[in-house]
Amino acid sequence: MAMFVHLTSAAGAPRVRRSGIRAASHGQDGARGVYCFPVLRSYTLTHQWLRELARFGGRGPFVAVHIRLDDDQPVLAGPYWDRAQATVPAAEAVRRIAALDDPRGWEVFVPRAVRPGEVHRIRAVPQVAGWRYRPDAHGTRPCTCFGCRVRGGYGSRRLRERLPHPLDGPSPPAETLLARIAAAGDPGDPAELKDALYWFATRRRGPFDRLAHLADHPDPGVRDSLAWAVGRWSTPGAAALLDRLADDPDPGVRETVADLR
Repeated sequence: MAMFVHLTSAAGAPRVRRSGIRAASHGQDGARGVYCFPVLRSYTLTHQWLRELARFGGRGPFVAVHIRLDDDQPVLAGPYWDRAQATVPAAEAVRRIAALDDPRGWEVFVPRAVRPGEVHRIRAVPQVAGWRYRPDAHGTRPCTCFGCRVRGGYGSRRLRERLPHPLDGPSPPAETLLARIAAAGDPGDPAELKDALYWFATRRRGPFDRLAHLADHPDPGVRDSLAWAVGRWSTPGAAALLDRLADDPDPGVRETVADLR
């Protein structure tokens, strides 16, 4: 039997004891399952994901759920940045990760729920183990590009002001961007529209009602950029616009909406 650790909120520990671990996470190709990591000799490496998971707003302290899986249970194993992780038996996943010189950033994905009988024990763990942002991030200059920065994170606004990114610096005002969209004409120059929508995608809210007409633009690239722009907005009505783009005739736009959801 292969032993793994799954980190979860302490508030959910009674449910885990009673019903196991739900297949609530999404893996490759939209599969649902449970993320975990092998129990290694190093306590720090075994619980390396704790601080990174807590950074995303986990409720209260985390606990470690030890689970036993059959050696032949198929799992996905690989570093988190690998979009083509290998499918291997659970015992082989443990062997591969234990043999690495530096297994930080590796993960194991079980493509199903974990049954109550597979839960070995649940125990408290220190809340300061592991890395944040990425392995070896400590001591390096933080990147403030749109892909790396944490929206709404502690001190993120001051960090962007102190270290503006040459491509993803402070966004132009919304009215400036809307004026550029209006000046692009009807239906509008695709390059100019996509550039303006790029800056709208860096915002948490926006005037979706003044952008909705772009859902009918003949260029699928513009419609795709519109989906990215409003996909994470909290503005009322933005979800309805995304629903409309989910039925777009272009498969690329539909795929973008699916990725955002």
